[in-house]
This record gives sequence, C-alpha cells and structure tokens, in this order.
Amino acid sequence: MKYTKSTIAGLLCCATVLSAGFMDNLGDIAKETAKESAKAYTGEAKATPSAQLPTATTQTSAAANSLSTGDMNGALKSALNMGVDYAIKTLGAKDGYMSNPLTKIGLPDDMQKAADLVKKVGGEKYVDDLVLALNNAATEAAPKTAKIFAKSISDMNIDDAKKILAGSDKAATDYFRASSTKELQNTIAPIIKKSMENNSVSKYYDSFQSFYKSNAGALKNEYVSGAANMLGYGSAVPSDKDTDLNSFVTNKSIDGLMLKIQEQEKGIRANPLMQNNDLVKKVFSAF
Repeated sequence: MKYTKSTIAGLLCCATVLSAGFMDNLGDIAKETAKESAKAYTGEAKATPSAQLPTATTQTSAAANSLSTGDMNGALKSALNMGVDYAIKTLGAKDGYMSNPLTKIGLPDDMQKAADLVKKVGGEKYVDDLVLALNNAATEAAPKTAKIFAKSISDMNIDDAKKILAGSDKAATDYFRASSTKELQNTIAPIIKKSMENNSVSKYYDSFQSFYKSNAGALKNEYVSGAANMLGYGSAVPSDKDTDLNSFVTNKSIDGLMLKIQEQEKGIRANPLMQNNDLVKKVFSAF
C-alpha cells in the first residue's frame, strides 16, 4: 500500500497529538499519586473505618454483669467450701503443720532464744520434742474448725460475694480473717489446750524448762551471761511466768489454715476451668 506525502504528514501529526495527550494523563496521575502520598505522610488521609473489637475487660465485664446473684452467691460459697476442705484435709493429715515450712509452728521469740542456748549444750532433743508436740496439737485441732468456717460461709450475703469475686486473689481469705478470726480463737483455744494435753506438750515443755535450768541455767556464770547479753539472749532465761503457749499455738494454727485457704483461692481464680464444679467454672471465668 502506497502513502502520499500528505497522508504520512497527517499520520505523524495525529501521533504527536495522541502522544502529548497520553503524557499529560501520565502527568496528572503522577500528581494525584504524589498528593495522596503527601496526605498519608502528614496524617491527613482519612483512615478506612474498621470494626471496634471488644477488649478483654469489656468482655469480662459483660460476662460478669450477665450473672445472676444466685449464681454468684452459689459459686463463691462452693469455692470457699473447697478452700476450707483443702486446708483442713491438708493440715489435719499426719504432720500436716510440721511437714510444711510455711505452716510449721516454731517457738515464741523469747523461748526460741532459750532454745538456741539449750541446743548449744546438747538439749536439741528437748527442743525438737516440744516443737513436734505443738504442731501435732494444731494438726489435731484443724478438723474441728470446719463448723466455724461453715457458719461464716452461710452468713455471707450477696454484697460480700460481689466484693470477694471482684477483689484480689486473697479477698475470700481476707473475708474469713475479718469474719471468723475472733470466733476461731475462742473456739480453737480450748481445742488447742486439749490437743496440747493429748500430745504431752506440758511434759515436753517441763522437760525443756528443766533442762534449761539445770544446764543452760547452770552456765550463767560471768562468761555465759556476758556472751548471752552480747548475742541478745539476756532475756531468754525462762521466768516463773511461762509463755502463754496456748494462745501462741492457737493463733499460729489459724494462720496456717488461712494460708492454705488462700492457696486454694489463688488456684481457683487462676484456673477456674480446671475446677470440677460447673458453677464455679462459669462464675470465676467471668471475673
């Protein structure tokens, strides 16, 4: 096919115009792209709306608000009973107090100083026998506290339950301390006294005292008195007024029970879904 000069000239002219238009379009696109990039860089670009995801706190709050007062009250009472049962079974078992460094009952501070001196002159057995007897007395008394805790749980109202559920991982234990300690002391004291008699605490205490007075006491010459005072043992010599071991062991036995209840409470709060009680799972999972 042959083209005339005029035809070729026309085609070249059209090509030039089309090319110019294409380049203009490219330039416009480049300018728009640059503008959008600038907006994005300066933060002017509008963010694409996205769905607002619920936070863990929002979900927990919604779950807790959906619970009935009956469920909350029932779950908490079940959990408290689980804690008490765990504490009593653990500490009421053979060597329950003695075998755990956290619950083992030692001697009162003033007696411990005397015990340290007794050990130095070969009387370690007298100290060990006394400590074992004290712990055995607490172990024997532990199961007899169940009724006191049961009453405290029964007396708990829904406001108490809500506060405990929304509280710290020892809120239930704090509730027991506030509501039960006085009654526990009054009830446990005679139990401890009887248990101490059953476990010959008086005999071991008398042996301890006797050994101290006949050995450590006999060493109260200038050298020992001076050394004892320097070591802070000057007031360690037992006086005619014996330390009130009954009150001491009573309070220490209560401390041990509270410690074990707190352990169980922490476990339930940390792993509610691992519990065997469906109501406890449901309620504690919501908090």
